[in-house]
Amino acid sequence: MIGTPEHAHGPDRVADALRRTISEGRIPPGAKLPEIRLTEELRVSRHTLRSAFRILAGEGLVERRPNVGVFVLSPTAEDVREIYRVRRIVETGAVRSSEFPAEAISALRDIVAQAAAAREVENTFLMTEANQDFHRTIVAQVRSDMLDALMERILARMRLVFAIMGGDPGFHNDYPRQNAELVELIAAGRRQDAERYLSDYLTRAEGDLLEHFADPPR
Repeated sequence: MIGTPEHAHGPDRVADALRRTISEGRIPPGAKLPEIRLTEELRVSRHTLRSAFRILAGEGLVERRPNVGVFVLSPTAEDVREIYRVRRIVETGAVRSSEFPAEAISALRDIVAQAAAAREVENTFLMTEANQDFHRTIVAQVRSDMLDALMERILARMRLVFAIMGGDPGFHNDYPRQNAELVELIAAGRRQDAERYLSDYLTRAEGDLLEHFADPPR
């Protein structure tokens, strides 16, 4: 299930290996993480694995069920709302406060082109990856390791949301166009317009996603 990372040791390395595996969809939402098998595959102690689980639980990627085990998070409607609350703050803040040099604008345009090409061949996976790379690149312009790490956590949780949706191709089809419009607003120096555009864009995306999720029973 998981390729053993070179010199795998320590909770952070194990958490990184598991995070990557979950993000790539090799362990689906709701799946139990088998403790004995994982200690063997990663060649680590049970104590190290449990410490890694605590790291991932703190990131909202797994949940521990007492006397049952540890499971990959299966996102709910409220998880979607929380993700987008954070995204609106982080991403619009990045647009408002960052410098976007010519190479960043070029990179964003290249990503838009990749997404459009993936849409033409109906490759939902590549469209999703390009869209995530676009938003990662926006936040990267802040030049903050802490924000980059937070964005990776956000994107990992977004992949869980997309896994629940089952790869609905229609959800992603309009993002190349919207991303293209956003990058041109940034390139033109229209920061306030870009910030408003991105805020509205994220609100629409949240609404579209919530149509796929039912609130859990109270």
